[in-house]
Amino acid sequence: MITRSLTHWGIYDFHTRDGELIDVTPTPDDPDPSLLGRNLLRGNTALRVRQPAVRKSFLNHESNHQAGRGSDEFVDASWDVVLELIANELIRVSDSHGNQAIYGGSYGWASAGRFHHAQSQLHRFLNTVGGYTASANAYSFAAAEVILPHVIGHYEELLKAPSSWPTIISRCELMVCFGGMPLRNSQITNGGMGQHVQAGYMESARQAGIGFVNVSPMREDVGEFLNADWLAVRPGTDVALMLGIAYILVTNNWHDQIFLNTYCVGFDKFLPYLLGEGEEIPKTPAWASAITGLDEAQITTLARRMARSKTMISLSWSLSRHQHGEQPYWMGITLAAMLGQIGLPGTGIGLGYAVENKVGKNVAPKYLGHLPQGANPIRQFIPVARITEMLESPGSAFSYNGHALRYPEIKLIYWSGGNPFHHHQDLNRLKIAWQKPDTIICHELVWNALAQHSDIVLPVASFLERNDIGGAVNEDVLVAMKQVLPAFAGSRTDYDIFSGIAERLGQQDAFTEGRSEMDWVAHLYDSTRAASNELPAFEDFWDQGEHHFRPPPPHTLFAGFRSDPAGNSLQTPSGKIHLFSDTIAAIGLRGHASWYEPQEWLGSVNTGRHPFHLISHQPAGRLHSQLDQGEFSQAQKVKGLEPLSMNTDDALRRQLQDGDTVRVYNERGSLLAGLRTTPDLLPGVLHIATGAWWNPDSLGMCRNGNPNAVTLDIGTSDIAQGPSALTCLVNVEKYNPDP
Repeated sequence: MITRSLTHWGIYDFHTRDGELIDVTPTPDDPDPSLLGRNLLRGNTALRVRQPAVRKSFLNHESNHQAGRGSDEFVDASWDVVLELIANELIRVSDSHGNQAIYGGSYGWASAGRFHHAQSQLHRFLNTVGGYTASANAYSFAAAEVILPHVIGHYEELLKAPSSWPTIISRCELMVCFGGMPLRNSQITNGGMGQHVQAGYMESARQAGIGFVNVSPMREDVGEFLNADWLAVRPGTDVALMLGIAYILVTNNWHDQIFLNTYCVGFDKFLPYLLGEGEEIPKTPAWASAITGLDEAQITTLARRMARSKTMISLSWSLSRHQHGEQPYWMGITLAAMLGQIGLPGTGIGLGYAVENKVGKNVAPKYLGHLPQGANPIRQFIPVARITEMLESPGSAFSYNGHALRYPEIKLIYWSGGNPFHHHQDLNRLKIAWQKPDTIICHELVWNALAQHSDIVLPVASFLERNDIGGAVNEDVLVAMKQVLPAFAGSRTDYDIFSGIAERLGQQDAFTEGRSEMDWVAHLYDSTRAASNELPAFEDFWDQGEHHFRPPPPHTLFAGFRSDPAGNSLQTPSGKIHLFSDTIAAIGLRGHASWYEPQEWLGSVNTGRHPFHLISHQPAGRLHSQLDQGEFSQAQKVKGLEPLSMNTDDALRRQLQDGDTVRVYNERGSLLAGLRTTPDLLPGVLHIATGAWWNPDSLGMCRNGNPNAVTLDIGTSDIAQGPSALTCLVNVEKYNPDP
């Protein structure tokens, strides 16, 4: 039997026999299908959570039971017992400490379904029973989410739907890619996707004669077929490079003063900093060269090309995940404004091209039905990447986006969807803080680190084991996600689990509204159809299996603003682009885009002890940590370890060679990896994919190669408090285990 369904990495045909999955094949109309679907075939079933399980010392009410998280034995329990246990824990914490003591930690991609979306299910449930402490923003681009409203207003379009590729192909002459434009990322779209189009778009751009510049320590961050010029910049120094370019534009009168006067405010306050007036240092090419490691001639040549070309500035999401990650976005917009091409077809500024398949895809904006989460009566929240500080220091003060806030004291964590022991930084520190709450509950497919560090583990059905509809707002397809397999062992859907707890709390009707799974699927579809004049009735859609939306004309970001800045003003205090912000200045930082030296980088004094900068990136063989044990993911490994890339000359100096097992370390922890050497990497830089399942030994060394064993857990700044995972210095040595 063959059933078609949707995933974050494409549409596939799922082949089953006698209730078992025997093959996964991409649809024939996908021009560049991803092999990530192969991960579903093998390597996962043996790791599935089969029955509800409770940690033994928690079940026995042992004192200091929290210390056993990660090492304690689990015992199976019936659904009736475990649902009653959870209901009683929620009542106890709410009555004794208030609902702000419950952290609804669902964060992550979950499945592509609109209804069976773990985060929405959890948050709806917790809101139904009194609320919870929430998190704000996303690990992917938290710094951008917070800074962009101060600079350019509403940010969703800029982050997820910049000018479409057809406009770039037809009008652009030069595309400068700060942070690269890696195709490995474009295998995926959060919420599900149809055809993979990024490689085709890029090839068309190359054939149109567009020149590409890859500003990254990694040559492979732009596809080889684009013949891009490679500027191997030191990690975390993109702002200094942009400032050097800006200095050249101003001192040669290559900037567009008319655009700055008409569409922007604050350039006059940025200019003294740029030119070095008063006590400031001039941001000359020589100054930028000393920071970035690039030659002055390279910086000057790039500035000249950008000024003389129809230029698109592309900023990767990864730039936001450095310390002071707000600044590359602000400075990128400042630089684009100086060139004066914002709002013109194929030029200006764009964020995240190729970071997901949807970015730059020519797709009409649309409304898609989603599970209502309700209102959260608890106003307390934390920035998404500040979990450890919250658990370590309840009641302590922190700053966020101009607000003075305090961390709540968390007694219960409820997690459904995502895995903090994948996406958070400094996992050894998190493990210690994770021992603070009384109770940790998770819904999980597999026995990963999150499950092993929880008190109550509930087995959930996978997306192949339930019915749903799937599709992303910025993609062009809606798919009937029909159940492919029977539910595994004793697993249940998140919806069934929360319905059972809600019943025990007297809130079943409020949570379910009397609807079954298929009632909700049809309801969400109908709300989608009500906003669209091209969708068929639900029964017809379910029979047909998928609907492809009509493509719109090519889209140019900020075209309306450029044509009529008063009539199409931005959602900023002035309605214009803010190159200076009084709000940011009041936080205690400069009120304009600036270079701030990070705590760890290749220009730091710390390189004597930790001489390598570690870059961790999206893997090519899986989505984050999902299905790391699958066959395609495992085929990427070196001796079963995550590959670590090192410059060939660096390896020779250290007497290392391809295939060696190496230990990467700093004071925060260590990890094992399989070495791959390459000349296409800036000396002094290492790179490794995220997502290897965290598997620490007694000394905190991850035996699988998770880079968050060593990454730095600090906020980007008081603006966004986002993650700074890419600000990370390490050392490396050949691993020689004790005999």
